[in-house]
Amino acid sequence: MKDGATLPLLLKELRLPTMSRQWKELAQQASDKGWSPVRYLATLCDYELAERESRRLSRRMTESQLPRGKSLEAYDFKLVPSLKKSQVMGLASGDVWIQDGMNLLIFGPSGVGKTHLAAGIGEKLVERGFRVLFTRTTELLQRLQVAKRDLILPAFLDKLDRYDCLILDDFGYVKKSEMETNLLFELICERYERRSLLITCNQPFQEWDQIFEDTRMAIAAVDRLVHHATVLDVAAESYRKRSAKTRLKKEKKEKQTLN
Repeated sequence: MKDGATLPLLLKELRLPTMSRQWKELAQQASDKGWSPVRYLATLCDYELAERESRRLSRRMTESQLPRGKSLEAYDFKLVPSLKKSQVMGLASGDVWIQDGMNLLIFGPSGVGKTHLAAGIGEKLVERGFRVLFTRTTELLQRLQVAKRDLILPAFLDKLDRYDCLILDDFGYVKKSEMETNLLFELICERYERRSLLITCNQPFQEWDQIFEDTRMAIAAVDRLVHHATVLDVAAESYRKRSAKTRLKKEKKEKQTLN
């Protein structure tokens, strides 16, 4: 017959660390409140599952490489009248578009919060159980070039394929070179209609011939990206420009006060 001395060992062997920590305290609570054995065991299992989910979420969040401090809760939708918060929150749930391998394309000039918006959506996707990877487009292309040089490009693409959503930030800063754009096009084709891409870009589609060396490749890339996609246009004044205006107003007011 098993007793309290052997239970911790059994739970450790079964790899149930939370139950191992909580069983004794919860047993006393169950005794005081007259719980049935079934309720006691079910509660212990709930604790174990909750902490397991917390650890999984923490691992996925670290794996995503999302920039910190850029949640949707911290995004000021009032400053971007072109965006509907309800639509963005719907996209952040990942329903339909992630499951169907669709894309999300965010356009707008520099400094309007495209990266913040993409990161905030990515954070919500991770919380919903999706695997996400955030990366600067230029950095990913460097990794793709190294993989191609080392003859392991297919394996690297397979690794990227594990992610439900690949966030390519600053897409418009790609160098207009044959090797880079060929690799970028190969990545787009590899994920087409299977895995989602979330792209931020400061250049509209009609200017993508400045990204891709071959105009036909630019057209083909756009065609694949928009075939199943939602496009968000972030039309707002640059955060940096707005901050500069606020600072100048403050300085002017301080000068007037001194005078």
